[in-house]
Amino acid sequence: MAESLHISAGDYSGDLPIAEGAIRATGLSAVPTELGPLTSYDPGFVNTAACRSAITYIDGDAGILEHRGYPIEELAEHSTFLEVAYLLINGELPTASELEGWDEEVNRHRLVHENVHEIIRAFRYDAHPMAKLMASVASLMTFYPSSRRISDAESRKLNSFRLLGKMPTLAAAAFRHSIGRHPVYPSDELGYVENFMAMLFQSQQRVWRADPRLTRALEVLFILHADHEQNCSTTAVRTVASSGNDLYTSCGAGIGALFGPLHGGANEAVLRMLREIGSLDRVPEFIEGIKGGNGRLMGFGHRVYKNYDPRAKVIKKAVDDVFEVRGTNPLLDIALELEKIALNDEYFVSRKLYPNVDFYSGLIYEALNFPSEMFTVLFAVPRTAGWIAHWQEQLTDPDQRIIRPKQLYTGSDRRPYLPVGDR
Repeated sequence: MAESLHISAGDYSGDLPIAEGAIRATGLSAVPTELGPLTSYDPGFVNTAACRSAITYIDGDAGILEHRGYPIEELAEHSTFLEVAYLLINGELPTASELEGWDEEVNRHRLVHENVHEIIRAFRYDAHPMAKLMASVASLMTFYPSSRRISDAESRKLNSFRLLGKMPTLAAAAFRHSIGRHPVYPSDELGYVENFMAMLFQSQQRVWRADPRLTRALEVLFILHADHEQNCSTTAVRTVASSGNDLYTSCGAGIGALFGPLHGGANEAVLRMLREIGSLDRVPEFIEGIKGGNGRLMGFGHRVYKNYDPRAKVIKKAVDDVFEVRGTNPLLDIALELEKIALNDEYFVSRKLYPNVDFYSGLIYEALNFPSEMFTVLFAVPRTAGWIAHWQEQLTDPDQRIIRPKQLYTGSDRRPYLPVGDR
């Protein structure tokens, strides 16, 4: 016998079927109340599922993150970013020949039209690189008008290749513009992540090559940020896609959502906190201040995870590799001491405040010589893989309609209009 939720309201009595741990919200509309059909109120969608998705599974209580059934720890250890992107978008890990063809197809779309570089150059040099990235990505729809044929599977596939290939080029161009340098064109001699670093940092060399440990550390970060279920930016992508929009317009909205400091700016906040602490001997004082309600422990706790963020465990290894190349950073010692205390202090343990992915990622980005303004851009480049997967899933799910939430009206009751002289 199927599970159901029994509801009684006044003279009404009925059962709402439960499937996959959820009830159909439209079933509530059959329940009468004094104010009309029953609805649910869920600010921030804390407990509302807007879609069914086969892309990413999270168990926040157990600290589990899986893409298409594969644990994030195994993907980060064994995969490349483009392999994970293939998995997210296509549903299965590729064979060797499929991966080779996928890499070639993505990488051959790395160049962007010169007019797109002009769009980036039209910004002030000190404009935030996320604003440049958002504008340049959204503009791609005008260069590829066929992208509006969203019901055409081949068009969706081609434009997915284009955006995956061009995102590092656009991100690097935004960065180079900020430091007053010309953009560096992609190199066919380099792979996806190494090419990105070359476009960022190349100076006079014909081909710029990073230390392989640094390239791998950034690739691991790309894998860890590739998708994270129905977060704010992914929901923005799916919402914009639901009205029939192309990939570039939809992902431009995702970049805008990610730009918000409550979503993409957490690792920058961690670095500010570590600098404010300043030294190891001030950590106990800072911890006591947190307990007393003075400030927040940035990089700890998560909307979803009530356990140790599995991505944070992976990142700690990348931190060691980066600092082996770049040399130690005193802020790392402060971070390790904060983590040690928080994981053993009942105040934080009882509140399930464990390190999240942002706690260490900012330290890596800083060690790689990125200014803090670039941190969110470095988040957006790999998250594009997840956005593409969700955009495609949204458009091909027969259950989906244009997203239009209900509201609870709290304004005035009906009243007569008064001429301006009588008000």
